Amino acid sequence: MEVKRAAISALLVLVAFGSCHAKVEEENPEFWRSQARQTLQSALDRKLNTNVAKNILFFLGDGMGITTYTAARILKGQLQNQTGEETVMTMDTFPHVGLAKTYSVDFQIADSAATATAYLCGVKTNLNVIGVNAAARNGICKTQKGNEVTSILKWAKDAGKSVGIVTTTRVQHATPATSYAHSASRKWYSDADVPAGAKKDGCTDISSQLLNNTDIDVIIGGGRKYMTPRYTKDPEYPADFSSRGKRRDGRNLIEEWKNMKREKVARYVWNKNDFDAVDPETTDYLMALFEPGDLRYEAERDPRMDPSIVETTEKAIRILQKNPKGFFLLVEGGRIDQAHHDGRAYMALHETVALDNAIAKGLELTKEQETLTIVMADHSHPFTLNGFPFRGQSILGKSPLWGTDFLPYTTLMYGNGPGHKIRNGTRPDIRNVNTKSKDYVQLSAAPTESTTHSGEDVAVLARGPMAHLFQGVNEQNYIAHAMGYAACVGADMRHCQSTVGHDLNGAGAVARSSAALLGGLLSVLLTLTLLM
Repeated sequence: MEVKRAAISALLVLVAFGSCHAKVEEENPEFWRSQARQTLQSALDRKLNTNVAKNILFFLGDGMGITTYTAARILKGQLQNQTGEETVMTMDTFPHVGLAKTYSVDFQIADSAATATAYLCGVKTNLNVIGVNAAARNGICKTQKGNEVTSILKWAKDAGKSVGIVTTTRVQHATPATSYAHSASRKWYSDADVPAGAKKDGCTDISSQLLNNTDIDVIIGGGRKYMTPRYTKDPEYPADFSSRGKRRDGRNLIEEWKNMKREKVARYVWNKNDFDAVDPETTDYLMALFEPGDLRYEAERDPRMDPSIVETTEKAIRILQKNPKGFFLLVEGGRIDQAHHDGRAYMALHETVALDNAIAKGLELTKEQETLTIVMADHSHPFTLNGFPFRGQSILGKSPLWGTDFLPYTTLMYGNGPGHKIRNGTRPDIRNVNTKSKDYVQLSAAPTESTTHSGEDVAVLARGPMAHLFQGVNEQNYIAHAMGYAACVGADMRHCQSTVGHDLNGAGAVARSSAALLGGLLSVLLTLTLLM
């Protein structure tokens, strides 16, 4: 009882102290009323964009759950010397918002492979498999055959559009791989990862499928070592044995890709200098693999060697948008998830801010009237924003309200993960610990080697043609079908059929308006004739 009283007293003191941090204008109720009126009017003025989407720009924040989204917003503002909470991220400006249910067919909480198959291929499936339906079983090659499902990237390519993938992970990782591969295991990156039995049954590795399944115009990410023969020295890290080639079949897929594109202007690059030299106006195909595996975290990236996700997104769009039929581009902030798995909130939030900057670049380079832009997460993590931190307090800091053990705790924590540090029933004293360091591992309630995923719904944000389709609470596999409908790619072509002759630049609307005006004039003339 005494502890409870003490906690209440401490909270009252914090409330009194916290009120001192309020901005003067925010104490005036008219500040909030005016802001709300502007938001309301903006909503009232909004017109639905029912155009056919010429382009689809799809941003995927791997592991970017609602808490990550909110915390990254605060961090982005604080990096700009603001208090942070009131910051407007680029993704905050998307007018249409919904939720997606992330469970897989076999698990309550899904992984990136099952979720990617849902939102890219339109079919829910099992954990650890990519580009196959739920009749396939993890690691069993025979169940893969006949159960393959295609993605919206392939639907777009079949419709004559240019297509691309940009990721901060290896290009063979679950999210990008699902756009082009079919595999009973998400881990079959190279042929060295495929069991002998699976090879005998006819299954091939993800890297080889990158070349053979769909003609992808732009491929940007990491994953060099899965493309080259075993022990091939990496051009950037020749002395690092772990960075050397992995393939046992002797194939050099990078060279094979170059040979496949001889009739076109195709560029392969692995460093920023060569990447910067690629001219989008004259380049038909680009493969850029900047690391043997996943790319470096944004906070640790060497800008002299590796471009940012903003730069890779821009290059991809400039290459793809030359196609008069449009494009589909998947951009993945893949290391948000990996940072969360390591319990490193600092890294996860900086990766999310970087993704938001890439979204801004994408909007800058495209026209909203013709480009459907989607931002969403595939799943979340057991990541919490808790305590009673003061307004403007560092999102990476500590709650001013301590625990009943009279020890502080951080505002950001995990439900499980490598940050479980209880010894002899006591939490570590972090009063003198710098929790804002990029290497700090947040405390977690339960000990696991890697933080798991969590199962709550994820946000889906949309703007552009038919963005209003992405509202409400939907199954995650609905996303692929809604994108396909909006762009008239895939099986459902009803939107195209209902807008025959529709010009994405507005000529169709002008023609209809002119026709209506002419019809009106003819009616007037006919009336005058009858009166005479």
